[in-house]
Amino acid sequence: MATSSRPVGTRPRSVPNLLGLTLLGALLPGAGLIAGGRRIIGAFVLTLTLGLIGLGVYVGLTRRDEVLAAAVVPSRLLAMSVTIAALAFLWIVVIIASYRSLRPASGGARGRVVGAMFVGVVCFAIAAPAALGVQSVLAQRALVQGVFVAQEESKSATRPSIANVKDPWEDKPRLNLLLLGGDDEPGRPGVRTDTVIVASIDTRTGNTALISMPRQLTFMPFPKDSPLHRFYPDGFGKEGLSLEGRLEWMLTAMYQNIPDAHPGILGPSDNEGADVLKQSVGEATGLKLDYYLQVNLTGFPELVNALGGITVNVNERVAMGGISSAHIPPKEWIEPGPRQHLDGRHALWFARGRYGADDDQRQIRQRCTIKAMVDAADPTTLATKYKAIATAGQHLLRTDIPQELLPALVELALRVKSGTVSNVNFDVSRLKMKYLHPDYDGMRETIQKALEEPADPASTPKPSGKTTNPPGPTQNLADACAYQPNGDQPN
Repeated sequence: MATSSRPVGTRPRSVPNLLGLTLLGALLPGAGLIAGGRRIIGAFVLTLTLGLIGLGVYVGLTRRDEVLAAAVVPSRLLAMSVTIAALAFLWIVVIIASYRSLRPASGGARGRVVGAMFVGVVCFAIAAPAALGVQSVLAQRALVQGVFVAQEESKSATRPSIANVKDPWEDKPRLNLLLLGGDDEPGRPGVRTDTVIVASIDTRTGNTALISMPRQLTFMPFPKDSPLHRFYPDGFGKEGLSLEGRLEWMLTAMYQNIPDAHPGILGPSDNEGADVLKQSVGEATGLKLDYYLQVNLTGFPELVNALGGITVNVNERVAMGGISSAHIPPKEWIEPGPRQHLDGRHALWFARGRYGADDDQRQIRQRCTIKAMVDAADPTTLATKYKAIATAGQHLLRTDIPQELLPALVELALRVKSGTVSNVNFDVSRLKMKYLHPDYDGMRETIQKALEEPADPASTPKPSGKTTNPPGPTQNLADACAYQPNGDQPN
């Protein structure tokens, strides 16, 4: 009489019961093995599974910051990708072993086909997200390695040294970042930094003040201890020029023109133009600028498209092209309207459209574009599109922030997310910002006052009528980017 090789106490099961128990073994690895008679190995796998789930919950609730910090360390990201792949493989092995333990010794061909297909679908449901997770982790690793270079492997003439990598903000109440937008489109000679914004972050609270520097500023100063101060003691400028000639002496041209005129003057550097602007903008604002983050505007649409587009309030017609000085009108416009969803091409023009608009209007749109991109980077988008986002980031970003600082920056970013983001408003007329010699002393005074006073969105007065001088030194970014179709938006 033939003896069955199946464990004692088991019996043939119907196909629905078989599939149900297989699914249970997939959702709770080890349970299917126990039901199939393999109690010892099943109990071990189940205990290990529950232990890993408990560890994951504990780490997620109590060590979230450390996990996020690990997401910017290349070695840990590599280990994370291997771990994800290994766990997915073992999970699939357990599912197949559970099914084989549960499957009757004899059964019809139809039942076997159905069972095999069901196991295949379940395994695919595990393998696909695991593969996506591995791709996203490796994309993040490539982004970190491609954009953020280790301090000893990069050159910067203005980057501060880090005394304490674990707590770099210990004696640093504010972190000041220079945000640059390089207008390096094909066919344009050199690079113009049409977007220059300082982000001053309170390292204790995460409250952030954004300071937009008009691109047409002239006679930008340099600190007295800078080698460039010897060449431009009264600032980077030249008297007696026409408006066209003055363009080459404006803030927008400094990134390209000063390194061309004085190569290597500040010392070894991977980005001389950014180092020049860090010194000059820092002197103009009265802030010590720590690092820069430069955005390649040519690659900007790729990032916006990777995010699935951005949503903004459009308060005025925005030109897509056109040349104001030559009186050549644009062929396309972005029309006013609330919560408009823009793809990469339209988002770029929303941020940079110049025809018929002054720099104050463009600066508001640029800050609102930054806010819209932060809003678009929600957890669902990051989880499903991260590979494309990371790839676009490699093409888009350039910085002197070293890899060693990234874990601390991640923790600071969490504070920024829960803090207040506000604008520092300038009285353009009083500071003579549209004239040949701006009042940089007054600019520094305004900025200092704004940073000393905590931003209180509830106390920000609403402007009545169009004005370029909103009251108060700061304004909440949500208010500045709200839909105000009557042209009553603050500048």
